[in-house]
Order: sequence, then structure tokens, then C-alpha cells
Amino acid sequence: MLKTHNCGELRPHHVGQNVTLAGWVHRQRDHGGLIFVDLRDRWGIVQIVTDPNHAPQAHQQAARLRQEYVVQVHGTVRLRPEGLVNPRMETGEIEVLADEIVVLNPARTPPFPLFEETPVEESLRLKYRYLDLRRQRMQRNLILRHRVVKFIRDFMDAHGFVEIETPILFKSTPEGARDYLVPSRLHPGKFYALPQSPQQLKQLLMVAGFERYFQIARCFRDEDLRGDRQPEFTQLDVEMSFVKREDVMALIEELMIGIVENCTDRRLLTKPFPRLSYAEAMARYGTDKPDLRFGMELVDISDLVAGSNYGIFASTVTAGGQVKGIRVPGCAGYSRRQIDELTALAQKEGAAGLAWLALSPEGEVRSSFARFLTEEQVQAIIARMEGQPGDLMLFVADRPPVVAAVLSALRLEMGERLGLRDPHVLAFGWIIDFPLFEWNEEEHRWDPSHHLFTAPMPEDLPLLDTDPGAARGQQYDLVCNGEEIAGGSIRIHRREVQEKVFELIGLDVEDARQRFGHMLEAFEYGTPPHGGIASGIDRLAMLLAGEDSIREVMAFPKTGQALDLMANAPSPVDPKQLAELHIRIVEEK
Repeated sequence: MLKTHNCGELRPHHVGQNVTLAGWVHRQRDHGGLIFVDLRDRWGIVQIVTDPNHAPQAHQQAARLRQEYVVQVHGTVRLRPEGLVNPRMETGEIEVLADEIVVLNPARTPPFPLFEETPVEESLRLKYRYLDLRRQRMQRNLILRHRVVKFIRDFMDAHGFVEIETPILFKSTPEGARDYLVPSRLHPGKFYALPQSPQQLKQLLMVAGFERYFQIARCFRDEDLRGDRQPEFTQLDVEMSFVKREDVMALIEELMIGIVENCTDRRLLTKPFPRLSYAEAMARYGTDKPDLRFGMELVDISDLVAGSNYGIFASTVTAGGQVKGIRVPGCAGYSRRQIDELTALAQKEGAAGLAWLALSPEGEVRSSFARFLTEEQVQAIIARMEGQPGDLMLFVADRPPVVAAVLSALRLEMGERLGLRDPHVLAFGWIIDFPLFEWNEEEHRWDPSHHLFTAPMPEDLPLLDTDPGAARGQQYDLVCNGEEIAGGSIRIHRREVQEKVFELIGLDVEDARQRFGHMLEAFEYGTPPHGGIASGIDRLAMLLAGEDSIREVMAFPKTGQALDLMANAPSPVDPKQLAELHIRIVEEK
């Protein structure tokens, strides 16, 4: 080894020891007589001191050092002089008096600062990702991710699970997003697909009798990206035999509590995790992935304004729509400009406009619509909203899906403005009793709301023949701070039920056999009842690290346009490779 100790491990009990350190020059400070060098490695930072009277050559070498030079230092650990202790550094009580400094490799000046957390344009960070990853924040994030994955593996092993790898090259099947296709050289005109998830394979492992499987699985989806999506991602994949919904949920809840309490300094808002039905989540929060760190729930006032003289409210209710609102505490003094900003946000989410009512600290009403209502109607609305002096109430009148989307967005915006979305607090919750199907108006068929292997609730099985839209699936989602963290279900394990679902979603018998023949055949060989769940490691790590994007917890992510700026990928390939694969590029006109 080129070093005897790590930079971050030196403490007062090392005083007097001769040590050899190696790392990167974090910064260099020339104080005239003495030169100070902060030396950094993965474990931390330690201060090196060079004294021309003690080691003149080391002092001369220190004068030539620049940021990010890779150096080796031989020296003696000593206590810092009285009054110069740095309580902000873990090694702040000691320093190393250098006897010799060896430059192992010089470095060009980095394109952005690495020793301070200054804002850097993301494309520049991604182009020089190997430098960005040297920054303490990024190293902290990736080490946190490592600890989370290690905890998961130890936890799953202790609970009797076997980690089994599944193929990266598999069959293209419809699972909700576009597949990444891989052409076969040996079988011209045929393709593998990169897995969107190991869904079918983990179910087949239950047929194989392993009973408890997990995998830290790489998955690939060719879909439009956003802050919490990447074309390639990692998930904890779990499948269990002979279980009911409660068994899977209890296991994952125990795992998540353990991760938070053992790997982070974050605070759980509640445990056990609360449970909401899909209908309840939509009614109270306007979304099936609510942020449970704060209230500000949606309140329905449709019955109070039906038949009122305010035409927008009354006509909406008559047409089958609804009028709902949220109460924002302490914002009654919002200016017209601030109200206009919220109106613009509502319109961006699909609303025609935004109605509002402010209750001053003195109890006076200021509103965009109150003049059209009677005093009794206004007071009834305030009472229903549980309005208090100083509150601002925001209302949307439209079709239920629009009302839900708009008020959900306004709720998150106001929660952010009021500081109610504390990143150090983690509010987990379960969403259950999802509809099994959603009606696809364009295709005139049912689509699975989760995936096509989700079993219906046992009592809703007859509805597949009479009213599929009313059937509930044995699905469960784990949400945290407004993000979906995990999703799973009890699976269909009987062939006739699976074939019925195929029929409802528009897959004929021959098409189903071609795409899923291996699954249907396997179900005839004694398939146990089983269920599972998948949790996004990237998204979980993002929340645990307090970041806003999963790119901040991935070593080498893509941009929002799925580009690798560092390696310049995707990129053209040699025509010879294309010829071997029997592929020709067709230029767009």
C-alpha cells in the first residue's frame, strides 16, 4: 500500500506516529513561512503542514502543489496549536507535519470547483462526471446507496430469501413502456429485449419452487425521462410463494424502517405506515402517491354550491363535475400577483381558472366569487373548509380527474412555500385497493392499471365477466414524500384467470400464446399462489439523501435526453457491425 492510514481516520490518539498518506490536494494555503495543504481521500480530509526549517524540500514541493494533484505524504501526526483546532473537521484536532511530499500525478485545473458546494451547470457536471464524483456530496450519496443495498442484502438473506440473477437478454413483451431491442447476429431479423423488469422470470422462479427470491436487478425502459426516471435503473425485485397481500407489505415495511433507522439520520413520521385505499387517496390528496408530511387535504363543496348563483360552480356540478378546494394557512394576505401565479399553475395542470377566498386575521372575507353567493353559503363553505382567520382557500371546478390533478399540484406548491415538505422527514404510506383495469378510450379496451399478471381481489373475480371496471386488484404501492417507492401485487397463478385478463386487454388466444406461451404452460405444472413487489433503489436513495433527482445518486447517469455526455453516447457504429447484424439505417426525409 502507498499509505499507512486514511486521511479521515487520524485522531489525537495517533499523535507521535509516523504516517504515510496518499490522496488529492483539496486546497493549498501559503501563509508565508508555513504552507498548509488539505489532503483528501474517500475517508475524509486532513491538514498537512510544511515547515521550511523542518523539511525544506517538502516545503518547496508543497509550494508547487495545485488543486487535485495526487500526492503521497510522509510525516508525523501532532496536535494542532492551541486556538487553531477546527471543530468543523473530524480530523480538526490534529495535523501532519510533512517530512516528504511525492507528487504521484499532477492535474490540470478542473473545469469547476471540487472543494466547495457551488452551483455547477448539470451538463458540465455530467461531461466531467469522474471529477463531479470526487465532490464530497456525491461521494456521500453513493456511499449511502451502497449501505442501503448492503442492508437490503443482509435483511433479505436473514429472512430466507435467495438472490438469483435473471437474464438481461430476454423476449420483447408488452409491459407498459418501450423495450430496448438488441439485434441477434446469429438469428438475423430477430431481437432480444432488455428487461423492463424481471416480472415473468421471478414468477417462473416461484413455479420452480424457490419460494423466496430477490434480486438487485438492472432494468431498462425506453421512455421519456424526468427527474426521477432514467433509461436504465436498479430495483429491488422480490417474489414470495404461499403469501397474501399482508405478508408482502409487512416484510417491505420492516425493511424500509430498518433502512431508515440504520442507514440514515432521517426521521420517520409514523410507524407502522398508514394505509389508504386508492379511492381515499384520490379523494383526499388528488393523487395515488400523496405527500403525507402535511395535511392541506382536498375538501368537496359541490353540494354547497350546486344550484348557486355562481354559474361556474353550479354548471360544473350539474354537468357531473365537482368543486373542491384546499385550505392554505396563513396566506390570506396573498397579493393579486401571487394569486395570478397560482392561477397560472392551475391552468398549466388543466384548469380553466382558479377561484379563491381569503379570510383576513380580522375575519373579513375577500374572494373572487363570494359576491355571487349568499352569506349563508359563504359561511357554510368556510365551515366545511375549517377556515381560520388568516387562511387562503383555493377552489377548482371541473371534471374529477382535472380537479384532482390541479389541486394536487397546488397542494404540493403551497406545501413547499410554507416549508412543510421537510426533506429530513420521511412519511411512508401504503396505497391499496386499486382498480384492476382502466378503460382505454382510444383502443376501446381495458388496460391493466398495474400489470397484466395482477390478480383480482377474490371477491371481485365474478366482476371480470360483468363489470371489469369495478374489479379491484390485489395491488399495493408504497409511497414516500410524494414519490412511489415500491409497487407490487399478488399474482395470477391460475391459467384460466390469466387467459381471461388477456381477453379483456385485447390479446387473442394466438397472440397470448406467442408472447406468453412459456408463462401459460408453466401455470399448468403446479404453480403456487405467489406475490411480490419491486422497489426503485435509485428513487429510494434519492429520498434518503435528500436530493431532487435520481441522477444525484447514480454514478454515471444519462441526461434528460438520454445522452451520456461524458462518453458521447449513443454514437454511430462501424457499418461493418451493422452489416453483421443485417441492419440498415434509414434516414428520415
